[in-house]
Amino acid sequence: MWKIARMPSSRHELLARVVPKLRKSRELDSPEAERARLERWHATLDRGFPTRAVPLFDRRYAVVREELPGSEAGPGFPAYTLTRRGTTPNRTVVYCHGGGFVGPIDPYHVRYAARLASGLGVRVVLPDYPLTPEHTWHDSHEPLVGLVQRLLADTPGGVALAGDSAGGGLALSIALTLRDRGGPQPSHLLLVSPWVDLTTSTPETLEVTEDDPWLFIGKMRAYAEWWAGSAAEIGRPEVSPALGDLAGLPPALMFFGTRDSLWPGGRLLVRRAAEAGWQLRYVEEPGLLHVYPILPFIPEARRAWRTTKEFLA
Repeated sequence: MWKIARMPSSRHELLARVVPKLRKSRELDSPEAERARLERWHATLDRGFPTRAVPLFDRRYAVVREELPGSEAGPGFPAYTLTRRGTTPNRTVVYCHGGGFVGPIDPYHVRYAARLASGLGVRVVLPDYPLTPEHTWHDSHEPLVGLVQRLLADTPGGVALAGDSAGGGLALSIALTLRDRGGPQPSHLLLVSPWVDLTTSTPETLEVTEDDPWLFIGKMRAYAEWWAGSAAEIGRPEVSPALGDLAGLPPALMFFGTRDSLWPGGRLLVRRAAEAGWQLRYVEEPGLLHVYPILPFIPEARRAWRTTKEFLA
């Protein structure tokens, strides 16, 4: 474990005030009211690929959309392949976006995917999986596993799995299923503030969330149960991969700031990884926000990018 003992930068502290306001972050009024709010929002969403965060995106990058087949439980959904124009990558990064399983791909995710494509010379595949509360993990897990299996068979330079927040937990759950089924495996895992324990069973969570301006415990509990489909399934490895058998997974790099309600779950993953003999490199930064490595314009994100590039290169 690598702890970085620095004070948060002034730019980070500004974002810590601005980002929650821009995202209109607040605790839910009730699970019923929150479900109704999300369903209204989802009904109006434009699920197109949001490129506005990247200057001159269309000149610099090519995007190909494909439809993934649905599962027995749910409909098909798109995946977007992003490449830097003028390149012919032989490596792939499958990036699972965050958003608490209720939010779609947003400009932050596209900006980070573009950085991966340019900085590493890879193609980046972003699946736009179905969201909760209308859908559960049953609707996307098998199609996502099938997508990665196909890419592993077709990509000579290998495939890495990556994700932030809910998408980080999703990436880890896919890796667990791929390991259990045998065959070609991802070369690396990149986990940015991943949500890996949806049971919120770690006792530190309630204390940590009091200092988190972005994430709220009531929403976390509601979203977790909706994504699981029922309270009985929250502890499944497909939902809470930190609670699964972690032996035999690919080498991984994980980032967390300590001003993050998901951080105790990350610490749990570190402990369980050590017990399982899984090679997990962990970078922890005191006082930093949720998913700080993908936030714009802060020195902490630039530092995380250097570590990421070294790990994935």
